[in-house]
Amino acid sequence: MPAPAEELRDIQGLLHSGYGNLPRACLLLLRVVDSVAARAWLSTAPITTAAERRVSTVLQVALTVGGMRALGVAETAINGFSAEFLSGMAGIEGRSRRLGDIGASAPSGWRWGARQVPDLLVVLCAGSDLTAPRRLIATDDFAKGFQILEELYTTDMRPNEPFGFADGLSQPTVDWQERRRPGTTVDLAYGNLIAPGEFLLGYRNEYGLYTDRPLLDPAGRDAADLPAAEDDPARRDLGRNGSYLVFRELHQDVRGFWRYAAAQASNTAGATALAAAMVGRQIDGRPLIADRRPIAGIAGADDIRQNGFTYDSDPAGLSCPFGAHVRRANPRTGDMPGGRQGLISRLNRTLGFFHPDLREDLIAASRFHRILRRGRAFGSVLPPEEAMRPDAPDPRSGLYFLCLNANISRQFEFIQNAWLMSAKFAGLDGESDPLLGNREPLPPGVATDSFSLPQPNGVTRRLAGMPQFVTVAGGAYFFLPGLRALRYIAGSRPKA
Repeated sequence: MPAPAEELRDIQGLLHSGYGNLPRACLLLLRVVDSVAARAWLSTAPITTAAERRVSTVLQVALTVGGMRALGVAETAINGFSAEFLSGMAGIEGRSRRLGDIGASAPSGWRWGARQVPDLLVVLCAGSDLTAPRRLIATDDFAKGFQILEELYTTDMRPNEPFGFADGLSQPTVDWQERRRPGTTVDLAYGNLIAPGEFLLGYRNEYGLYTDRPLLDPAGRDAADLPAAEDDPARRDLGRNGSYLVFRELHQDVRGFWRYAAAQASNTAGATALAAAMVGRQIDGRPLIADRRPIAGIAGADDIRQNGFTYDSDPAGLSCPFGAHVRRANPRTGDMPGGRQGLISRLNRTLGFFHPDLREDLIAASRFHRILRRGRAFGSVLPPEEAMRPDAPDPRSGLYFLCLNANISRQFEFIQNAWLMSAKFAGLDGESDPLLGNREPLPPGVATDSFSLPQPNGVTRRLAGMPQFVTVAGGAYFFLPGLRALRYIAGSRPKA
């Protein structure tokens, strides 16, 4: 059975790197208009693989379920993908509500992804000029096979995101070499080293299991060229070395964010401190938690300074508020009931009383909900000090949020619903994520526009009337296939 590291030539490069050294990028949303020409281009497209290092240009390709159908992939193969991928990000009203896509972020107002769902996503990256990667799509087959629905260009804001905070700091480390030993005492502690199967289909995940994906009869056309499934060697694995790619276009109200912070404070320093509390990090990326130490999967000194911490030393949320964005997005050990609970409750949880499975109470549950983020900023830069001015401009800026995971429901959707949008996260009441929350009231009219700041004297400072700072303008679920799977898809034939 080959180790993941031996298959890097079959894995698209985004699984290995966000290509931060290539700041120029363009995201193309496409519709298939000629399946024969589209398949011809896909069959020869020079996809950048995870095995390639020091590349100057990048080309990546992902497909929606509609794109796979447009290319002629058989329904028997398509039906093996996850229910979330098959129905789409905006395909079910209940899913939109769970994701917080209501009000100003409702799919009915999206520019793309609801009424106009793309078939393909093509990602182009370069150092300073997109001319070279654009040559990769300047072919007759591409021009004949696809209609460009959107050309989304990014802005180099490194290392910050539009609100002005350092971004992309907390990323899981893929355990390519299988160094971890699940079930041991060390493995029960929080760690940043995550099983490959959490991000790649066809490998064991954090449960030691294989995520469902399309497994095909090797006698089928072109299926013999696909890798054998590790958990079912008699069948061919269309999912292996592939991942689900979540893409959301997020518009950020930078001016509104900093004006709100300034209105709650008496000076610029106070506004900056409040903004840091809402984010959970200082502007330069330093965590608000001072107790940092080595953690499995976080090796370098810089990584330890930025990510070598848990929230165990801050049970009352005095250093980093419970509702801060980074504490919600990756609770580390903080998602285990604790915080404001008493000693008896903590002992019950730790010792496993009233719970059938002891491991359920010991393992840091956030390990089962990690994602690889590959987002890119867009728009104009507005520094915080300028954004706080009454005459500040109102730039159009935001984030093209991209993430990779093997289980959309358990990873991206869980984070979005249970941690970011939940008004009850960590025992809170009436507040969602201070950055991403939609502020829409919950039935029967319960407000979600507050933010709590625990104080040393035991009295919590509670801010109310927080406006919405981020709205969704588009989104879709894509499949980022391995190269052998992509060639299989390119060889598909339309139905007679």
